[in-house]
Order: sequence, then C-alpha cells, then structure tokens
Amino acid sequence: MTIDVSPDPAVRAAVAARFERLPLCRWHVTVRLIVGAVTFFEAFDQLLIAYALPDLRREWHLTTSASTLLLTVGSVGMLVGALLSGRLADRIGRVKVIAWCVALSSLANLVLAVTASPDSFMAVRFVQGLAIGGEVPVAATFIAEITRSHRRGRFVLLYELVFPAGLTVGALVAAWVVPLLGWRWMYVIAAVPGVLCVLVQRAVPESPRWLAEHGRTEEAARVMSEIEGAVERVTGKPLPPVPALPADPGPVAGAAPGQATSGLRGLFSGRYRRRTLVVGALWFTGYFVNYGITSWLPTIYRNRYDLSLSDALLYSTVTSCAGLIGCLAVALTVDRAGRRRVITLSLAGSAVMLLVLACLGAHTPVQVLVWTSLAAVFLFGSNICLYLYTPELFPTRMRALGSSVGGALNRLGVILGPIVVGMVYAGGRVSPVFVVLGAVAVAGAVVAAIGADETAGRRLEEVSP
Repeated sequence: MTIDVSPDPAVRAAVAARFERLPLCRWHVTVRLIVGAVTFFEAFDQLLIAYALPDLRREWHLTTSASTLLLTVGSVGMLVGALLSGRLADRIGRVKVIAWCVALSSLANLVLAVTASPDSFMAVRFVQGLAIGGEVPVAATFIAEITRSHRRGRFVLLYELVFPAGLTVGALVAAWVVPLLGWRWMYVIAAVPGVLCVLVQRAVPESPRWLAEHGRTEEAARVMSEIEGAVERVTGKPLPPVPALPADPGPVAGAAPGQATSGLRGLFSGRYRRRTLVVGALWFTGYFVNYGITSWLPTIYRNRYDLSLSDALLYSTVTSCAGLIGCLAVALTVDRAGRRRVITLSLAGSAVMLLVLACLGAHTPVQVLVWTSLAAVFLFGSNICLYLYTPELFPTRMRALGSSVGGALNRLGVILGPIVVGMVYAGGRVSPVFVVLGAVAVAGAVVAAIGADETAGRRLEEVSP
C-alpha cells in the first residue's frame, strides 16, 4: 500500500515543466481515445432513458409525473456520484475511479434490461447515475492534467466531442433498436462496453501531476519518464530541453491566505470562491436548458404533434446531430477566442433561438425541429467548453473535486430542467416551455460575461496555484 506524504513544490514544478515540452502526438491521442471511449459510452447510457420513455409510458401506464420521476432519478444519482467521485479521485487517483465507474455503469445496463417494474427500474437508474456522474468530470480532469498549455483547448475539446457523439450515437441506435426490438435490447447493447474497465487500468497511466501532489515523488518521476519515452518513440525525435518555468511556490508559501486548503473548504476560499460560484451557475443553466429540451422532445413530438414513434425519435436525433456541429466549431476556435467569450456568446445564441421559437408559436413539428436544432448548435458548444474550462480553474489538490462540484450543478440542472418543462408542458402548450428555457440561457450568458476568468494559453499551475 502506497502512503502519501507532503508534496514537494520542486517536484510539482518539474512535472509541469516536463509536460510543457511534450509535443502533442499519437501517445496523447491514444490515451485520449481510450478514456474517450469510456466517456462516449457513459454519454450513450445517459440519453437512453429519453428514447425508452415513450415505450415505458405505454408498457407501465405511467402518468406525466411518474415519467418525470423516471427521467430525473438517474440525474439524482449523477449528482451524488459527481460529488463522491471528485473527492475520491483527489484521494486515490483518477484512473481507478474512471475504471470503476465504467464497470458499474455496464453492470447496471444488464440489470435494467431485465427489470419488470418502474420501482426497480428507478433504483437501478439511480445506481447507474452514480457511475455516469462520477466518470465524466474525473475523466475531464485527467485529460486536462496530461496536456500542455499550448493549444490545450483544442486538444481537450476534441476529446470532449466524444460525449455529444455518444449522445448522438445513442439517439441513432435507439431510434433504430427501440421500434424494431424494444427498449430492453437497447440496454443489453449498452452493457457491452464494460470491458473497457480492464483496458483503462492496463493502458492508461496515472496522472503524474496527481502523484506529485500526493508526495509520491519516485512514482511521479517514473510515470513521467515512461510517458516521455513513449512520446520519443512515437515522434522518432529527442524531446526538447525542459523549459525554465517559474518555481511552484507550494500551497502554503506562495498562496494567499485560505488558498492552501483543499476539499470543499478550499473551493470556497480565496480566489476559488468566485470561480466555484460562477462555474457552478454556468453548469446549472447550460444543462437546465439542454436537458429541458432533449429529454422531452421525443414525448412532445409524439403527444403534441401526433408523430409516430420512429418520426419522433428521428426528429430528436436531428437536434442532437446539430449540436455536434456547435461542439466542433467551439473545439476549433476556443484557443483563439477564449473560454469566457465562447461560453458567453454560445449561451446568448441559444437564448435567441429559443425565444424566437416561442415568439413564432411553435405551431408545427418542423418549426420546433429547426429552431431547437439551431439552439442546440450554440448550447452544446457552450456546455462542452465547460469540460475544458472547469479543470483549469482549480489546483491539482482539488481539481477533481472542483470539476465534480461543477458536475453536480450540471446534474441539478439536468434534474430541474425536465421537471420544470414537465410542469409547464402539463398545460398542453409548447411556447411557454421555450420562453422559460430561453430566459435561463440569458441568465447564464450574463453570469459568464460578468464573472468568468480567462484561462486560454496559460499553464494549469499559473491559473490555479
């Protein structure tokens, strides 16, 4: 058993400097693909409930309130899982938590495929939510920690594209499988990627930044040397000299009072207090709107506009696909435009699209399809940027926890968004739904414009000492 000791500021500074000289290459891409595959299938799992819900309502004779509970119970699990996994990943390591989460999520899919009642389905969805909510922010933290500052935004967000891609593929698979085979087979298919838990533990190294932070000096140096050797083999060139970076002052000597703390207390101390509040508000508003739309679209198309199940699922899938365009655009521009500007403009753009749809009256399914898809282009772009932005705002000692608090506020938005939409839609009118969602998006844009710090092009240790 490895015992952590006090971190050595010189070792932490050396690890950061050694990462700065690593060119982005096939080694980074390979690790990104392995961890990305995990995140891809977690996203796949997360969205399946929206596409199973029309069949579940009919099979189990669910009311609107029961349907809303079925949608949101998994999100409650994700909220709890996000908070637990962040503290756990800061204590025992990033890679172990990622592997455990994918194994638990896959097992839950197998159990969901054979559930016979709404109560048992909800219980298992909660457990699966713990895994999904736990994996995503920890994986984002890990990818940020193995990347140098130059073009970090593009690299990390091209990885984060796997999440909306997973949502989109989940939608495509569900649109085909559910009408043909039923919702149970959809969960059987989703259980297969559980084998990735073994690959993650064998092929992905622990974050040297985390090892150095926990005083595991020899292990951090060994893992860092292995990474450098792999990069040299891939590139066929010797690495450039280690750059002379400012010394890491450590969490006590160089930090303002209150910033040396970790855990939840650290997140609400010194400079990190405002960052935690701002990024939490952005996660909440972005995902309140996102899931307020996507979770109810298949049901709205089916019940309000009398579309067939296959057409309702197809229309919803188009919106998810449109969101991928926004994610790609953000990934390619975020280093030049900056995090704050991208998030602000994206939230504002989604608000405009939704409010225009409300003003037009949302009279036809095509009208809803066009304007929600345009909103998704902006909204998905803003939300994916948060996976890059949040880990940059916190130091290694509490980076996973900071990302997980953001993930918890994300889940709170995911929970309340569908609930509020369900309450507004219960009256049978669609336009008020888009007024509410547009107003929330406006609030998020204002918070980003006023309170967000810019982190583009800066080392993690510089942004968050």
